[in-house]
Amino acid sequence: MTAAVVPEVVVLTSFADAKDAYRNKDLRQSLYDEGEVVMADVLVNLHGAEHRDRRRVENRLFRRDVFERYERDLFPEVTERTLAPYIEAGGVDLVHLGHELMLNLAAVTAGVDRPQGTAEETGRLYDYMMRFIEGATLAHSTGDKAAQAVAIAQALEDWDAEFLAPSIARRRALPPEEQPRDVLSTLLQHQDELDLPPHVVRREVAFYLLAGGHTSATAFVRAIDHMLGWFDAHPEQRDRAGDPLFVQRCIHETVRLNPSSPTGRRRALAPVRLRSGVEIAEGATVVIDLMAVNRDVELFGPDAAAFDPDRVPPPGVAPFGLSFAAGMHVCIGQDLAAGVVARPDTDPDAHLFGLVTGAVGQMFAAGVRRDPEHPPQRDAATARPYWGTYPVLLGGAR
Repeated sequence: MTAAVVPEVVVLTSFADAKDAYRNKDLRQSLYDEGEVVMADVLVNLHGAEHRDRRRVENRLFRRDVFERYERDLFPEVTERTLAPYIEAGGVDLVHLGHELMLNLAAVTAGVDRPQGTAEETGRLYDYMMRFIEGATLAHSTGDKAAQAVAIAQALEDWDAEFLAPSIARRRALPPEEQPRDVLSTLLQHQDELDLPPHVVRREVAFYLLAGGHTSATAFVRAIDHMLGWFDAHPEQRDRAGDPLFVQRCIHETVRLNPSSPTGRRRALAPVRLRSGVEIAEGATVVIDLMAVNRDVELFGPDAAAFDPDRVPPPGVAPFGLSFAAGMHVCIGQDLAAGVVARPDTDPDAHLFGLVTGAVGQMFAAGVRRDPEHPPQRDAATARPYWGTYPVLLGGAR
């Protein structure tokens, strides 16, 4: 009996090697291989011409004028409306709030309509989104993955019937000039050009719902946690929470220390030699250790593992490291979530801060602080370093 061949695994821990790997066209995305129930054939999993063609179409949505509309006109009101009952109640679980807030944006971006406009309807969509997140991160699950995959597949079918199919029907009934600017409308307009069967449209829209809702939500919770710790250690700086440029630096530093996924993963389609001389055999798995890459002391200083929003990275290195990846799969919603990196001469009135920055700023304006009687707890259902619950107090004395 012939023993099974185990593919070689190459782990990259340096910033230069990681950036080189992300930009190499012979290294294919493989982070979501176990999450195919949701992630098969979605943008982030495509490669080559198929990826280029779909990204070209979807990029039309992710433009600065669209981001400015969300950041300045749409999302502040959504955040204020979402926060109001929790401020009145005096507290909230940040984990739930983060996903509730970002779901509102992700649904608009993805094109998932909520015609009833009720809390119950949003609650059902929230439950579906959390199922999809479970599917995308299945590789890191600590539960029965096969059973989870079955439940997630059923959730996709149910969500399609309740939310997606009616959203598609509404768009097909609208004249071209009345089509909303969202992912679903864009896919329907280019469905023949991109050769997209219905099940791929379904997963692509679900992907945008989970990606927009989840990655921003985790950054939201982690940024508030880091900032509360920073202000405890530097009480004289508490007033800086009212400076959106400072808050944005906190978001970037948080994302550097806590990438949405602690690793990137690629599969070699051909033999690859990185500029540093690292050899990668065809078929090998490449693991990009972002927790090490983003804490490279050569780039981020001897205290690279610490949270410091005043950190100044060297030229050519983003303050958030490689958390948004690089190359063909650089995060399409990066500027929407985290804004544009500020320069010394940045005009705050014309700057794009990112939606997470705005939401976190509104939380500090609402007096967010830890609940001393209910400490936060990690999520035991995943190997990813997520918070499971994070109770905070709002309003009243700070």
